[in-house]
Amino acid sequence: MTKQKVEWGVGDPTINVVGDRFCNPHPLELSVKRKMGLSLTTYDVYDVSGNLLLQVDGGVWRLDRKRVMRDPAGFPVLTMRGKALSLRDKWSVYHGESSENSDLIFCAQQSKALKLKSEFDIFLANNLGKEVRDFRTSGSYTNLSFKVYKDNAVIARFSQVNHKYSWKSFKGLDTYSVKVNPEVDYAFIIALLVMIDETEYQS
Repeated sequence: MTKQKVEWGVGDPTINVVGDRFCNPHPLELSVKRKMGLSLTTYDVYDVSGNLLLQVDGGVWRLDRKRVMRDPAGFPVLTMRGKALSLRDKWSVYHGESSENSDLIFCAQQSKALKLKSEFDIFLANNLGKEVRDFRTSGSYTNLSFKVYKDNAVIARFSQVNHKYSWKSFKGLDTYSVKVNPEVDYAFIIALLVMIDETEYQS
């Protein structure tokens, strides 16, 4: 009987969703800081040495919840566009700042309408319309702790470790801890974190 894989590890196939430059052969520990002001939300992604790896930004009051991920030089990596469909949330992710179907990377949609426990099904662009998902997330909004799976194997996990909010300045600061397994696209994982966080914030 074949033993079922429970954790993605060194030597496993590369999970390249956004780009191979975001795939590391070793485990990654990242810190994500979300800053929310009156008009703009930003997510800054750092490695353990404090180097900025990615930044995500978008307007607070945009109905389409457009979020753009950029590299340290400011060049767009991908764009996330979120919509509420009935009681579920759906996000579509495109290369660069595109919104063309030819540039679609993947779509993520809540598996269940109830938002106390968030489960997203993720379908790559070449798998849309099929019943079998490529990845899934599972976690709880009560403590904002999530895992990302390929089949039954965990490929990444993240959780909220700090929350600060000032009514005086109308600014918020949240910090997240992200652990990305070897050979897993960390830009893809950060995009999922942003989607889940934004879905919770809007709910």
